[in-house]
Parts: sequence; C-alpha cells; structure tokens
Amino acid sequence: MSHSNRPVLSVAFITGIFALGISGCTTGPQLSQPAAPTAVPGGPPAFPPQDIVGRWGLAAYHKEEDRARTEAAASGQCKQPYVITLGPSGGVMMHLADEATPTELRLRSGPSGKTYIGPADGEPGGAQDREVVQFDGRILILRWMDSEVQGRYGTMVYVRCGAAGAKTAATKPKPKSAPPPKPQ
Repeated sequence: MSHSNRPVLSVAFITGIFALGISGCTTGPQLSQPAAPTAVPGGPPAFPPQDIVGRWGLAAYHKEEDRARTEAAASGQCKQPYVITLGPSGGVMMHLADEATPTELRLRSGPSGKTYIGPADGEPGGAQDREVVQFDGRILILRWMDSEVQGRYGTMVYVRCGAAGAKTAATKPKPKSAPPPKPQ
C-alpha cells in the first residue's frame, strides 16, 4: 500500500462506519410512536328525535335580552306552524340554512356533551349544524354554528303549538232560547 492512497482509504473507512451507524438506527428496536388522537364520541344526544316532532311556532332573536319577547312572538306563530317530522332513516326533517326544501338531519352529541342538529356527515358542531341551547319539551332554542348564518338568521326559538297542534278552544254552545209564544 502506498502513502498516496491513505486519505482516500480514511475517507472510505469513515464513510463506511457512518453508513453502518445510520443503518443500525433503522433496523434496531423501534420506539413506540404515540397513537394518533381519535375522535371521542360524545354519547347519545340529550333527547331522541321523536321528542321534537310536531308543530312549532317559530321566531328568532339576535340579542339575548330579546329572548323572552321572542318566545312570546313564536307562540303567536302557531297559525302558520313550522312542522318537524321524522325522516325516513330516523332523523328529523328540517331546513338547512338557505334551503327551500327540508333535509333529514340527525341529533348528535358532541365531545362536550352538547346536542347538535345537522347533516349526518361530518363532526357534531360542524358549520351546517345547530346547537341545542335549550329544550324542555315545550320550547326548543337552536343556535347556528356558522357565524355568518347566525348573523343572518339569529337564534331560533321554537314554541310547541298545543298538544295536538294549534287547535282552538272549544266554545260552549249557546243555550237554546225558549220558543216564541204562540199567537192566540
């Protein structure tokens, strides 16, 4: 071996050792990778879809201080109620924002335990969903999740229209008056 090849051999030797060291990193024991976070289902919604099926008076507000007045206004809308029916696959038929025809929507619970009404696809609390702010069987209050839609439509207040819809109270029949006296 001549002295003129020593630098080339030294570089080749160092490169070989370095390559061996690197390859040991990929074939040696692997460190466990943290699992990708998975979506935690929020559980069942706070109430079944059947609970909101019916005829509702509907109004909306933009300021929280208008809520009580809006509830009263919604109850006055039972002459022209908003009707919620069951959908063909177990959801409810309601309108999405800016849609003329009703769509089947699902009641879903989000990770925080809030209940949402929206399309079956996507995560609860998506842009087309509405958050259930309040539901007590008689009043349903829904807030749009999309801030632009919320700005246009406001917070929706639904007031149930009587047990069987907007029936009017039965009136008592007028008492029969005595027949007029016969002329003599």
